Amino acid sequence: MGLAFGRKAQLYAPMHAAPAVHDVSAHGIRIRFHEMGSGKPLVLVHGFLANRHTWDDVLGRLAADFRVVAIDLPGFGESEKPNPSKFKYDFDAFAESVLDVTAALGLSRVSVGGHGLGGSIALALAARHPSVVENLVLVDPLVYPSRHGLLLEASALPLVGRLAFKQLYGRSAFHNFFEFYGQESTAPRERIDQMFSQFGSPAARESAHATLMTMLDTRSLVAMLPRIQARTLVMWGREDEKSPVAHARNLSRQLTSARLEILSCGHFPHEEKPDEFCATLREFLAPQTPKPRPAAPRGRRA
Repeated sequence: MGLAFGRKAQLYAPMHAAPAVHDVSAHGIRIRFHEMGSGKPLVLVHGFLANRHTWDDVLGRLAADFRVVAIDLPGFGESEKPNPSKFKYDFDAFAESVLDVTAALGLSRVSVGGHGLGGSIALALAARHPSVVENLVLVDPLVYPSRHGLLLEASALPLVGRLAFKQLYGRSAFHNFFEFYGQESTAPRERIDQMFSQFGSPAARESAHATLMTMLDTRSLVAMLPRIQARTLVMWGREDEKSPVAHARNLSRQLTSARLEILSCGHFPHEEKPDEFCATLREFLAPQTPKPRPAAPRGRRA
């Protein structure tokens, strides 16, 4: 399968006070990302229709311990939105784009966290490049069939679906896609409006529709699960109505080295419970102390 991205990437934004904004050009496609903090690298990947600002509530907290890189995927946020003929909007192509960012930054071994679609991409990256991904943090990831809403599912219909998505998917429908917060949480309307403002162009809608077509069939992701070698934290919202918590338990059982943490929230733990999210992630990524070997039994003295 041909991919538009490769290992030869160029970083061309100057470093400045955190959070810094950079662009990476990889084979002519521009990717924008935030970088903040120092220490072990932690790469964060947003979900469908979102952008790097979904991590704003946790970015500063995590930057106290890690070098955090929050990416706008190709086709989303402030990254370039190439035509699907130039970039394949599938799990593997997105994974390669994340790898390009790490290569541009000179990062050979990273922890990768992803929410929703971003979790799918993190899984694909770990399966394809196990030597690069040391730890995985999967936040309510898309792995099994999930609720996307009638309008999005209708957008996948042959012929009329693509046209309907590009012409009829307005602000109200866009907000409804993000209404999967828990009972104690309120959807951040200002942030969602900011995301919608970057969704309005024909190129952005074309990219999003191509991505949606990939998301509707997750069988390739399920087939990847036995190949995952990285230590994995599966973090899930107990009240998630988009991807039920039963998916979390199933995913944890299918991964070789997975720890499951269920938070009292909806589909967006990093936005709804930022303190608990960061504490859980920080504890999971803490350096592993080898267990001492038991001392050999001493012989009796005469």
